[in-house]
Order: sequence, then C-alpha cells, then structure tokens
Amino acid sequence: MTNRRRSNMYHHILVMTAVEIEREAVLRGVGGNAKFRVATAGVGPVSAAVSTAMALAEDGANYDLVVSAGIGGGFAGIAPIGSIVVGSESIAADLGAETPEGFAGVDKLGFGSNRLEVDHHLSVKLAEALRSGGMQSHLGPILTLATVTGSAETASLLTERVPGASAEAMEGFGVAEAAHRKGIPFIEIRAISNAVGPRDKSAWRIGEALAALEKASTYLSEVLA
Repeated sequence: MTNRRRSNMYHHILVMTAVEIEREAVLRGVGGNAKFRVATAGVGPVSAAVSTAMALAEDGANYDLVVSAGIGGGFAGIAPIGSIVVGSESIAADLGAETPEGFAGVDKLGFGSNRLEVDHHLSVKLAEALRSGGMQSHLGPILTLATVTGSAETASLLTERVPGASAEAMEGFGVAEAAHRKGIPFIEIRAISNAVGPRDKSAWRIGEALAALEKASTYLSEVLA
C-alpha cells in the first residue's frame, strides 16, 4: 500500500451496493462528496465481481479505494439489528466442496483462497469512529454467500466454519476480488437488518438498517475523505 493511501488522502472512492435503495442511503450519507462514486453491483457475488471490475476498468477510472456497502444479516450475540459490522476480512463462506469430513474451502482444496484481506488500518479507524459517534459497531469477519442462510442449523455450521463470523451478505467477496485483482485497497460495511438463522421476514428491519447505513456513511465520508 502506498504512503498516500496509508495517510488517508483518498481522491477517488468507489462504493458498490447491491441495490438502488442501498445506493440512495449511502449517497445521502456522503452528502454529495465528489470523491465518492456510488454504484449498484447487482445481487450475488458473481454480479458484484463483474460490475465492480467493469467500473474499475472504465476509461479514466483511477480509484484509491473500493468499498462494499449495504445491509445484511447479523450473527446472534455479535451484531444485533440496527448495528454496523465493519469487515475484518471478506470470506466466501460457501466456496468449496462437501467432503465426508464436512465442508472444505477452496484454500483447503488447493484451488486458491476463499478469504480476502481488507485494509485493516482503515477498517479499525472506521469502526472506532462509528463507536465514538454513538453507533453500535463491531469489527469482524463478513461472510459472502450465494444463498442467504435460512435455518438455525446452517447458521450454526457457519459459525463453526468461521469462528467470530459477524455478518453475512451476498456481494462483499465479489467486490473484494475485483479490487484485489487491480491492487486497490478494499473495505466492507454492513448495516444489520435481520438475524442470521430461520427465515422470518416479519422480523426484518430493513428501514432501520438503511437508516443505520446512511448514518454510517456520514462517518465513511469523514474517515476516508
């Protein structure tokens, strides 16, 4: 990482959200700061990776940082509804194979890695800024899955697979992969709308999570720009 990036002198920041309502929340939070471009990536890791790669490949694109931002599920006892999880790493939690001994990630299979680093310095600084501003935030692993968890059994398996798992969503690893291929620092933030586990739409608090995402984005602007 260059000294310019480490000193937080960011001039061009790409923020990728899955859908438009998340994009609008981030835009309200950053308040028209011209250093930010906020774009939709689509739903799922493949769409996110392709959309991010296309944005990074555009003529004249010269981004200092890529951010995956949106709402997501929080693991019980770690990330309650309305809180913010800042990723300590991005993990493709279902990228691998089933074996007689259980799930084996692509790293164990020798086909690469299902874990990508975030810019730890920035992630810690953002999480601290959120807490200082009175927001409930947690720094921990964020899981990317192509299929959202819908049972207590799967939630338990994921926490066994990834100790400290804090949140899950569907795009982070895809965005991170595109950023890493270009050598650009990456961070991920998730505003929690529901608990990871049994699928109960009546318990979802999407409006509350979007409000938290908007508020967190004001700190994103302060910390990064």
